[in-house]
Amino acid sequence: MSRHPHYITSREALHELCGHLKGSRRLALDTEFVGEDSFVPKLELIQVATETTAAVIDFPAVQAEGPLDMLWDIIRNPAIQKVVHAGRQDLDLFAVHAGEIPKPFFDTQIAAAMVGFGAQVAYSNLVQRVHGTKLAKAHTFTNWSARPLSPDQLAYALEDVTFLLAIHDHLHGRLSRLGRLEWVHEEFSRLEGAVADTRREPQERYQRVRGWDTLKPKSAAVLRELAAWREGEAKRRNVPRGRVMRDEVLLQLARHPPRHLHELRVVRGLHGSEVDRNGEAILGTIQAALALPPSAWPEVPKERKPEPESAGLVEFLQAVMKARALEEEIAPALLATTADLQALVDAKDRTQLDLPLLKGWRRELLGDTLLRLLEGKLSVRIDPASGTLICADRST
Repeated sequence: MSRHPHYITSREALHELCGHLKGSRRLALDTEFVGEDSFVPKLELIQVATETTAAVIDFPAVQAEGPLDMLWDIIRNPAIQKVVHAGRQDLDLFAVHAGEIPKPFFDTQIAAAMVGFGAQVAYSNLVQRVHGTKLAKAHTFTNWSARPLSPDQLAYALEDVTFLLAIHDHLHGRLSRLGRLEWVHEEFSRLEGAVADTRREPQERYQRVRGWDTLKPKSAAVLRELAAWREGEAKRRNVPRGRVMRDEVLLQLARHPPRHLHELRVVRGLHGSEVDRNGEAILGTIQAALALPPSAWPEVPKERKPEPESAGLVEFLQAVMKARALEEEIAPALLATTADLQALVDAKDRTQLDLPLLKGWRRELLGDTLLRLLEGKLSVRIDPASGTLICADRST
């Protein structure tokens, strides 16, 4: 028998819990994991809640008695809406263990940004503002792999799902009143794509290395092959990618590819033990990449320095964007990045741009306005009474 009424440590207790969960139309979900020492973060706890039930599932303890198929069936059930907060890593872990991304899902952090709570609002902040409850932060840095877990730790973990359904109700109602339910579901689709993107083919991982787009195409080919090799090696050894080779080392090897082991040993940041273990494999990967024909090199975006006058235009568009965001009670960061606005200003043919700003609800809310401003079809003035920016058709 479990020593805590909400702490599930056996398959028998999990089976009883799943009997309560499977009939619910909504399921609040969260996880606690440790990611410092493994390729895939080690799942430690799964927190679940419905309108009538809440529990903390000890994943290692239950898994030791057999697979959690009964729980994965519920999480995969398309008739049950999964509610998460800032759920990208949670969804990724569920995709690993349940075999697919849990759908449909509702991310309260994304929804909150669409109704005026600001970008990337913390769960505790949202609970206090919506529910009026102040959560303790005593176990923010808990080592969730340590056992036994104290009652305080379990209570802290359980709080992460206790208020999620009430927050979902609040945000769903506000989105509905504002006519933004389609908008938020568009964002959930984008998040789903981003989660799927983290599981992309190893040959595409190089694009996640900061600075890859500053390389020449031939060097980018070396980076691509090294990043793919590192992916396979880290997965094989079940260690974080950086434990095999850090991103900055990958970039250094791509820019200045060594040809001999003694050159490899003097590369700053590359551990000698890694050279002993995999030096020949690293050199072989580099040589194979260098032997590729130009047709097999990656396409690297051409570096374009912004024209001096474009900086002022970008700042102008940012001012319009912030004014629009304030008017609509939506986080400006959700609308466009500075890079998006720079691309919009610099583009020779804006009809060919592939920017979130020019798609879906963003285009409706802001994108078309910015396009018309850049085309000289709108003018901007300041309302003397309110101090706000007003865009108006130049013909009026």
